[in-house]
Amino acid sequence: MPKRVDHAERRTEIAEALLRVAGRRGLHAVGMRDVAAEAGVSLRLVQYYFETKEKLLLYGLQRLAERFGQRVAARVAAAGDDPGPRATVEAILMAALPTDEESRTFHLVHTSYAVLAVTEPALAAQPFLTDPDAAEDAVAALLGRAREAGLTPPDLDARLEAVGLLALSAGLGTSVLVGQRTPKSATEVLRHHLDRIFPPGQADQAVRAERAGPAVRAERAGSAAASAPAAS
Repeated sequence: MPKRVDHAERRTEIAEALLRVAGRRGLHAVGMRDVAAEAGVSLRLVQYYFETKEKLLLYGLQRLAERFGQRVAARVAAAGDDPGPRATVEAILMAALPTDEESRTFHLVHTSYAVLAVTEPALAAQPFLTDPDAAEDAVAALLGRAREAGLTPPDLDARLEAVGLLALSAGLGTSVLVGQRTPKSATEVLRHHLDRIFPPGQADQAVRAERAGPAVRAERAGSAAASAPAAS
C-alpha cells in the first residue's frame, strides 16, 4: 500500500528549508532550486506545492510568524504560571532580539521580507502581514492592564508606549545583527525602558493604596459628617 503523504507537513518542511537558506544567504539570494536542495526534494515538487517563488515566499512569511508566536509563548511560559504584564511584554520584545541562531534568522529574514514587500511587485500586491498591528495591539493591551492595576504611572499612554517599545526592539535587533552592539547591551537598553514604564516600587505603592483605601474612605466620611451642620 503506498505511503500516504501529509501535504501540510510537506509544505511546512519546504518553508522551513526556505527560512534556513534565507538565514544563511539572505532572502534576495534564495531560488526555488536552492530550497529544493535544502529540503532534499526535487525542484518539481517545490513547484507542485507553491507554483511560483512569490507564493513560496508568502507561505514562508506565515511560517516565520508562527515560529515567532511559539517563541513568545515559550518565553512567557518560562516566566511562571502568572507572569504579569511586564514579563509578558518583555517576552514579546526579547523574542525578536537576535540573541541566538533561531532569533537571528527570524530578525534577518523578517527584515528581508520587509524590503522585498516594498521592491517586489508580486509581494507588494499582497499584505506584508495578515495583521500588521497584532503585536502593537497586544503590547498596548498589556500596558493598559498594567496601568489599571497601578503597575505603571497613572498617566501612561499605553498605545504610544507600545509603538515606542516595538520600534526600539526592532532597531536594537538590527544593531545587534550588524555588530554595533551585543545582545547583552541590547537587553540592558530594553530593560531600562521597561523600568521607566514599570517603575520599581510602583506595584508596592498600588498595594499600599489599595489596602489604605477603606480606611481613607472611612476617615473622609467621618470628617464630612463632623463638618455637616446639625439638623434643626
